[in-house]
Amino acid sequence: MIKGFGGIFWRTNNLEVTKKWYSEALKIEIGNWNGTIIKPQLGNETIFSFFTENDRYFPTEQQVMLNFQVHNLDETIQHLEHIGVPLAKKQEISEYGKFIWIEDPDGRLVELWEK
Repeated sequence: MIKGFGGIFWRTNNLEVTKKWYSEALKIEIGNWNGTIIKPQLGNETIFSFFTENDRYFPTEQQVMLNFQVHNLDETIQHLEHIGVPLAKKQEISEYGKFIWIEDPDGRLVELWEK
């Protein structure tokens, strides 16, 4: 029945600051309608997963966590360091890939993943 995700929508405390941060930190081109279209690329997957209320994988006060796939996590880390975005947690490597976490201007933990 489900064809795919149609979008991700959330509120922000400071729209212009948040748009600028996502544009600079993650190189997402935000349109004048306050959003962007991310087209799937070959090998890209979208994961839909539940966590219990007390799971510590991401902050319990944060109901949803964004996870973006990146082509090269080392290059992404270099870019983030260059523009002054610190890692919120150290890099982890597992059988699922390599992961880092950063915080957006509203304090949301964002996960970056190289598969």
